[in-house]
Amino acid sequence: MGMLFPAFFNFVATNPFTSALLKATLGFAPARSIPAIYKFTLKSWVKSQNRSPVSGRNGNTEFPNGKVYLFADEFTDYNDVEIGIKAFKVLNKLGYRVEIPEHAESGRAYLSKGLVQKAKVLAIKNINFLKDIISESAPLIGIEPSAILTFRDEYPDLAGKELRETALALGKNCLMFDEFIMREVIKGKIKREQFTTETKNIRLHGHCHQKSLASTGPTKEMLSLPANYTIDEIKSGCCGMAGSFGYEREHYELSQKVGELVLFPEIRKTSIETIISAPGTSCRHQIKDGTGRKAFHPVEVLFDALKEK
Repeated sequence: MGMLFPAFFNFVATNPFTSALLKATLGFAPARSIPAIYKFTLKSWVKSQNRSPVSGRNGNTEFPNGKVYLFADEFTDYNDVEIGIKAFKVLNKLGYRVEIPEHAESGRAYLSKGLVQKAKVLAIKNINFLKDIISESAPLIGIEPSAILTFRDEYPDLAGKELRETALALGKNCLMFDEFIMREVIKGKIKREQFTTETKNIRLHGHCHQKSLASTGPTKEMLSLPANYTIDEIKSGCCGMAGSFGYEREHYELSQKVGELVLFPEIRKTSIETIISAPGTSCRHQIKDGTGRKAFHPVEVLFDALKEK
């Protein structure tokens, strides 16, 4: 994707006149903002870093903890690129060489709309792309919970009989970012001393996929690595976005009502000094549109907590 298209799209998406036309064409709610497209992709940025002779990060001395693979999900690769860059930098700083392997989209967007056959094609592609390189010592690390958890939840069923066991084995080594960090903490490869001793308060809104298929426990533990960070998980259910549901014209009002049940009021009464954190891209979008507050991915919070960036 050239740099001109993101700039043109973002102009169209934010200009009052053209934005209204675009939303009408896409079926977006008029009051909903449109996610911006970043000026370059995460894949292209990581490729440039790993090829750069200046960075020279190929030796075991600089990366004593070995190599890991980052999953450039369709949301992080095009919209939340800055979060992906910070994930790359955090892992580098903690002693891991990071590569993005060849892979297709996760299929999450298709699954959310019931387009199972299209998702199945992507699942089989990803299983075949990744089955021989992803392992316990070189896991696949995901930033967007709904995308990486697709490997563990739907892929074994989508894979068919021939690839089901392969998909199950692959899924065991597909980890959310916070799961990986805490696994390495337990192994002694990451230590609390690598993070700031500053005092900060964080309120966390957990992702629905994460809460139903895994746990927010590793997220809270990861955010507690800085000795003086306190974490309070907001006792909210769904933020109201539910993937693309809250973007759609016919569902916008309901999505806002869901947000008003717990999440929005809790954020509004939270002091401006307290960090709002949410791992889900649609959750962060909902929080911004519904309350005006910017929510940060836990990766961003951890990046800022590193003693040296």
